[in-house]
Amino acid sequence: MRRRSTWIALSVAVSTVAAVIAFRAQAGEPAVARELIVGTKEAPPFSMKDGKDGWTGISIDLWRRIAADIGVGFHLVEADDVGSLLQRVSTGELDVAVAAITVTAARERDVDFTLPYMRVGTGVAIQLDPTASWRHVLRSIVSYSFLQAVSALLGLSFLAGLLIWLFERSANDGFGGGTSRGISTGIWWSTTAMTQRVSGGVVPITLPGRIVALIWMVVSVIAIAVFTAGLTSTLTTKRLQGAVTRVADLASVRVGVVQGTAAQERLRQLRIRFEFVASLEEGFAELQRDRLDAFVYDRPILLWLTQRGEAGPIKLADVTFGPQDYAIALRNDSELRKRIDVALLEAVQSDWWKENLNRYLGSALNAAIDEP
Repeated sequence: MRRRSTWIALSVAVSTVAAVIAFRAQAGEPAVARELIVGTKEAPPFSMKDGKDGWTGISIDLWRRIAADIGVGFHLVEADDVGSLLQRVSTGELDVAVAAITVTAARERDVDFTLPYMRVGTGVAIQLDPTASWRHVLRSIVSYSFLQAVSALLGLSFLAGLLIWLFERSANDGFGGGTSRGISTGIWWSTTAMTQRVSGGVVPITLPGRIVALIWMVVSVIAIAVFTAGLTSTLTTKRLQGAVTRVADLASVRVGVVQGTAAQERLRQLRIRFEFVASLEEGFAELQRDRLDAFVYDRPILLWLTQRGEAGPIKLADVTFGPQDYAIALRNDSELRKRIDVALLEAVQSDWWKENLNRYLGSALNAAIDEP
């Protein structure tokens, strides 16, 4: 009788536990008994080793908070790159991947992503060497934009000289002597007038000719002033800030990017030519060797390295393009997706998140981060 009572009690207990698990599953809160396998890679300041066989960083701290909130255990394993992380998540070898992982359409086909926890644009690293910047200045002088400006000035001078000749050819011997000589004299006069070097010699004597000459003198003074100001500003900017001061500048310089990154897709969308480098470190090395003029990568990572002086004589250009969403990667069939999203939103909307970003990135970049 006692044995029968024991079996009945065990059956009731098992049934109760099964009912609780089923109820939690229906409520969207599955119980995870096993420890999750979470993959990561070194990508300061998102994920980095702390020197004691442990990990720290923006993404790692966020994941630890999420795991504590949803009540799951986990252990971290390291991968070589983001591609390897996502491949192991898609095959089920990893449950979660946490690092500097950006969301792209191609990646979304293979794995699932949580809601984004950060949105920051792609950054551009350039040389800090002043000698190299002078090369960029010289390159600007022979650029297409510079040649366009010079051609516009010469075109205006030619037009003014032609009009002067048309009005003066019959009444002014200085503009006579045949069509070729008359037009060349008119263009010479308009060019010297533009440079404010008219000193005697041939001058317009007819009323229409003098009206054209008066208008041209005023217009040429303004045109020269605008041209000089624009050229001075461009050269000064290039000298002080380097080869890249806007996204359009990337089309005229040697650009490097790590193959397989989201930055590569952004450059391809903008139809900007680029060269592949094997890694972030190689990109910096190629900049220092003057084999690249610009290196495109995740802006938070570039900022972290340049601020800490780990990038050498390299600085971050004041250029941002192609916003990138950072998220946590999950298996497509992950039953934790909903719970992680809720915990993630609670975390990034708290004061803890702002303090965490300030600790790693500083207030300057923190202010530029879009809220998810």
